[in-house]
Amino acid sequence: MTSPNTSRRTFLKGLGAGALSLVAVSSQLTPVQANTGLTDTTDAIEPYGVLIDLTRCTGCESCVLACKKANNRNQPTVAADRLSSDAYCALERKTITLHDGSLADIAIKRQCMHCLHPACASACTVGALRKQANGPVVYDSAKCIGCRYCQYACPFGVPTYEWNNALGLIHKCDMCATRIAIGESPACVGACPNGALRFGKRSALLAQAHAQIQTNPGRYVDHVYGEFEAGGTSNLYLSAVPFVQLGFPVLDGRPVTEHGESIMQSTPIIALGMAALATSLHLITRRHHELAAASAHASGRHDA
Repeated sequence: MTSPNTSRRTFLKGLGAGALSLVAVSSQLTPVQANTGLTDTTDAIEPYGVLIDLTRCTGCESCVLACKKANNRNQPTVAADRLSSDAYCALERKTITLHDGSLADIAIKRQCMHCLHPACASACTVGALRKQANGPVVYDSAKCIGCRYCQYACPFGVPTYEWNNALGLIHKCDMCATRIAIGESPACVGACPNGALRFGKRSALLAQAHAQIQTNPGRYVDHVYGEFEAGGTSNLYLSAVPFVQLGFPVLDGRPVTEHGESIMQSTPIIALGMAALATSLHLITRRHHELAAASAHASGRHDA
């Protein structure tokens, strides 16, 4: 049995390791990287995105099931209606009262918005979340300490926490970054049979969205959601009804990262202290998890 003194020494070592790792990470990041999580700030690289036309969505759930398959999630044949650690894409359904008093059933695809200035990456103290210059906001579980700052920072409520995992991992859509890297579209886009999802450069998608609104004014509200909200997002929406009726947050054009950065800058000692504590607990939990697995493996070999 581990003695109290040993446990205390292990905790203090973990705390020290967590503090040192944070100092090392913060010293290596440039101001842009520390604030936004960008891994490449080259202006020549234009971000990709997805245009989601809610008027074309029939609620077939093909996108949700394709996402589950591409990400090896549990229950691959069961479509989700909300985001979770097993569903990076979900199809929410709402019944909306239209201006003429009639009712309309609308299916709303939910996933990470891939903000141009992601609040989640700004709030992450260890660089586990970062914005790629070509669009996706990606996650590195090896760096994550489970502090959940990203959950509190995201204005769209996207990151989810895996409570039943001893290491406490975060889950979210990454726009199929590995597929994009080899010239393919995200799995959800490839699975849509109705043209409700279109993948391409963000500027081209915006031009297309505005053209559709101008040529079909009776079909769409004059608003491309994500063009300006929270400083702009890589994923964009078209709709027949105002987005506030669909439960989309009302945001101005300022990046949400401004709030996270001001908090982190005004309370650096508290923020780093909490992160160091979370890191130490994460390291201890991971070590105990590894020891338990090794012990079970050794016991199995002995029994055999």
